[in-house]
Amino acid sequence: MKATISFFLLSFSRIVLSNPVKQAFYDTGSNRQVVVQGQVFDVPSGPQPGFNLDLNELRLVQLSEGQEPVWMTELEKIEAKGKGLRFLDVTENLGLGSTAHLRVATKTSYPPLKAHEQVTKAIKTLSTEGPRANLVKFSSFRTRYYRSETGKESQQWLLSKINEVTADSASPSLKSMISVNEFYHSWGQHSIIVRINGSDPVDDRVVILGAHQDSTNMWPFLPAPGADDDGSGSVTILESYRALLETDFHPIRPVEFHWYSAEEGGLLGSQAVAQHYEAQGLKVYAMSQYDMTAWVKRGTSEEVGVIVDYVDPTLTAYNKELIAAYLDIPSVDTKCGYACSDHAPWSKAGYPSIFTIEGAFENSNHNNIHTAHDKIDISDEFSFSHMLEFSKLAVAFAIELGC
Repeated sequence: MKATISFFLLSFSRIVLSNPVKQAFYDTGSNRQVVVQGQVFDVPSGPQPGFNLDLNELRLVQLSEGQEPVWMTELEKIEAKGKGLRFLDVTENLGLGSTAHLRVATKTSYPPLKAHEQVTKAIKTLSTEGPRANLVKFSSFRTRYYRSETGKESQQWLLSKINEVTADSASPSLKSMISVNEFYHSWGQHSIIVRINGSDPVDDRVVILGAHQDSTNMWPFLPAPGADDDGSGSVTILESYRALLETDFHPIRPVEFHWYSAEEGGLLGSQAVAQHYEAQGLKVYAMSQYDMTAWVKRGTSEEVGVIVDYVDPTLTAYNKELIAAYLDIPSVDTKCGYACSDHAPWSKAGYPSIFTIEGAFENSNHNNIHTAHDKIDISDEFSFSHMLEFSKLAVAFAIELGC
């Protein structure tokens, strides 16, 4: 096993890192230990209470675009994530992208902005109160790790909150157009898909707004409140959904809100959903991911980070138009690398997808995410008014592209 681990770590250094990766696993008597971001953890020899995670399970992992996937254990995945490597765990989703060439060959275009009155009306209903209350609860679970019992509980709470918002905010006619469903996964924390059906019987191209509901600590058995990553994005798009219902938004084409499971495990939930859509031959007009929307680093200007690598350039340009037209703060171009969030599986399937983040990537909340310190009250840099700007953007995205 040691030889195998060394092989994988050396492979990582050739693919991504410029410096050799030191051996991170070692034995101390009968105990195995692992070093993750400079901290030493005992590797449990058996199942841990409240978790369904086999650290020796082999997984097939893709580390870069076009690279053949490699086999590695769940423990090696954790160590790789601690080294800053981003990847797709493709074990159950090897078919994703098999028909992407059919969609990539046809470029999607987007119309000029035309729904200013409708967007402005919905934006006026947005508030920081709901997102704050929701995030207080959502980040109170010990962890939302996708293979934990509390990860299942947090997903069920989110589902109940979405159903509550739908019941309280949608008109009777709009309720008849809405479906709220769980997309089932074998690990037990399910993705959630809300669909507002469109009125056009012909145009079935879907507009998707996404966030990931799970959280993780770098050592996944430790607490992970995940307030920013990605509790912030999850409640941001929930508030946008509420605003659309409050203003009785009846789209022409279908609009969906997705809360993905298992992003932190290698984009597992979004891969499964995207692979299903691809296999069913479903058409996606545009997909936008909201992952971390709360942090404004001290000493920096408040901005919306627009990811410009591994995204659809045409939809990205359109997203910037929305920011300029409807937000009170500017955008900044930034990069996050391969497979950095749940837009990536949609891109792999050949669908136009984009990613918007809390600011320039280098100014994001790197010191607190994936730790027990990713909390609402960790710093005044955590801003609900900043999150509100992203709710505005999500509202504009849904209305302008859905009508």
